Order: sequence, then structure tokens, then C-alpha cells
Amino acid sequence: MNIMKSTFASLLVGGVALASTAAFAGDIRVGITMRMVSENGQKYGQMMMDEIKSINDSGGINGNMIKATLMNDECKSDKGVANANKLIFQEKVHMLIGSTCSSVSLPIVDVTAKAGVAQLIPHSTNAKITQKGSEWVFRIPVSGRYYGGVNAKYVGDNIGKKIAYICAADAASVNDCAAMQGQIKKQFGADPAYIANVQEKEVDFRSHMQKIKSMNVDGIMVAALAETMARALMQSYEAGIGDDVRRIGSSSASNAPVPRIAGDAVKGVFFTAAYAAADQRPIAKLFNAMVKDKYGIHAPDHDFSQAYDLVRIMEQALNSADLNLDSASLEADRTAIRDAIAGVKNYEGLASGPISFCAAATPQCRDGNRTAVLIGYTKGGENFETEVLARVTMPIDFGLE
Repeated sequence: MNIMKSTFASLLVGGVALASTAAFAGDIRVGITMRMVSENGQKYGQMMMDEIKSINDSGGINGNMIKATLMNDECKSDKGVANANKLIFQEKVHMLIGSTCSSVSLPIVDVTAKAGVAQLIPHSTNAKITQKGSEWVFRIPVSGRYYGGVNAKYVGDNIGKKIAYICAADAASVNDCAAMQGQIKKQFGADPAYIANVQEKEVDFRSHMQKIKSMNVDGIMVAALAETMARALMQSYEAGIGDDVRRIGSSSASNAPVPRIAGDAVKGVFFTAAYAAADQRPIAKLFNAMVKDKYGIHAPDHDFSQAYDLVRIMEQALNSADLNLDSASLEADRTAIRDAIAGVKNYEGLASGPISFCAAATPQCRDGNRTAVLIGYTKGGENFETEVLARVTMPIDFGLE
């Protein structure tokens, strides 16, 4: 075990005890499909592969090596489904990790449910993922149904109720916009001041911003993937909308390309996420230093932390699963892995609160992380800075009314 991982393991309450080696043990095949079209996306995948290698170098899982196959789905649902089918039916993986984008994870849920393969979600937040009734899906990140409530409460109490919305067409952003609008209405009785539904990779927001400028709104919510969000933030200032109008981001505002591209336009933007680089816990400081040293990332976002936590949860579950790993045991091994993941309780790692699963095929059992952290940008650019505004653990049934 390397020094960094040893230190992490000592800090993880309910962490993982690495197993001893055994000769001629079978492989545990793990398939991974993720969005790796950006520098950060490539590094999410690389970090997961590096952490799996570290497990193998330390003796593997009860002497069995993890054989991981990493594929790029480019945030395209057809490629994600094709990757999942290849990994499940050709590579015959024991479990699947994926994907980054909700629009990819959603159709993969149907594939893994039909095939009977456990699916660990690393990044996708769309609430519908765990509402499809699959016994095989488990979400590591905070569900969008929780994020909407946290954002709305803070906005209504501290910013105002007259909010304009820029909503991109990717599944996570659609969900985030709908959740925020619904919660503002439910908690404060306010309807949206303006809604712009735009393409996933929209580049020109100027006409929308000019309309919003004339409406005297309290805030603008931008729900989009990182690069699209950054463009919208910059164009809001170019349109003459002052900083007295607060900018609210969806959870992807945590991704490093947002402050890097938006620069000064990101200052004052706040958002909810599952992890903050400004976290002062010892484990967070160690993780930040490791990511900076190994991957050159100034301040890791929650997609880094969630990928790391996923590997640790996978390791814990695999160590507790009763696996035969022979040619006749594939179906039984897949089921054993599913049941072991469902048995994970109160895992404490980089997430802002504990992660727990249970056996029922319900959002209450499969949305493992209920604690969101409210984060604000204090500085943009390459060396961006953030602050933690609040941590909120949501009721398990929230957003299911």
C-alpha cells in the first residue's frame, strides 16, 4: 500500500482492510464507461485506474486481482449503451461503473437491470436514475432531488424569489432546473421570472441576457455542463447585468473548467455539490494534495472526490462479497457483488456526509449520499478559490412527494 493510500485508509471511518494475496486467484472484471473528452474527464478516469492498480499492488481483493476496462462514452447515450453492452456481454464484467453524464447513465440502467449487473454511478445526479425500480443501480453522488431543496432554501432566504433560469438540454441540467423551480414554488410560492431552454452546447446567450437584464431579477440560475455554463456567466456580464444580481450554478459549477474559463465572471457564483476543495478536514487536505501532485489539478471538484469514494466503496463491497470467480459462477458472483454493495452502511470518506445503501430498489435505498455542501467562488481563473457556505443533510424522502 502506498503512503498516501495508507494515510487515507487510517482516516476513513468504516474504511477498507486490504486482503492478503493468494496464488492463481481469478480476476474480478470491472467495466468503466465515462465522459473523457476534457482534460478533467481524462483525469477522473486515470485516477480510478490508478486507485484500482493500487489495490492490486497491495494484494487485490482476497488475493484476486481487479481487471478494469476503461472506455470513453463522450457523454453520448448511444456510445454509453454500446460500451455497456460490450463490457457486459463480451468482456463479461462482474460489475459496471458509469457514467459521468446523466443522459448516458439513464439508458444504461435498463441495460444493467436486464443483464443483472451491479452499476455504480460515479457522477450522474438526475433523480430519475434511481426511480426506475432497478435492483442493480447504486448512486455515489448526491441526487438532484436533494440539491434542488438546498439551493432553493438558500436562494429564497438570502437572494430573493424573482429568478431567471438558463436551462441546458443535458439530463442533469434539465433535472436541476426543474427541481429548483419546483422547490422555489413549493417553499416560497414564486414562479420563474424567465426560462430559457437552450442546447446542451449552446454558445450564444446574449438575447436571453438582454431580456433578463430588463426584468430586474434577483438572481440567474445557469444549469449546464461546465463549458456552457462558463460562457453563459461571461455573457451575463457582457450584457450589463451587474453583480447585484446573484448567479446560481447547478452542481456542474463545481467542475474546474467553469472558473478557469469564466475568470472574474465566476466570482460570487454559488452552487451545491458533494465536496468542496475548501474543506478543512485532514482527509480532504490530503486528497487535495494528492490530486495536485499526481494530476496537476489546483483544486479537485466533486467529480474527483466521488470517483475516489466510489473505488473505496467498491473495494469494501468486493472484500465482503462471497465470490467464486470461475466460468460457471458469473451470474452468482454478479448477484453477490450487488448484495455486498447494498450492505454498505455509513461509509465516511471525502463526501460531506456518510454514504449508505440498502436492499430495496428505491431511491431511498439507492441514493446513498444525502449531504450537500453549499459552495461559493471567491476568485476565478486558473488558481480559483472557494468557500464553504453551509452543509445540509436532507431527509431521505425529500423530493419524492
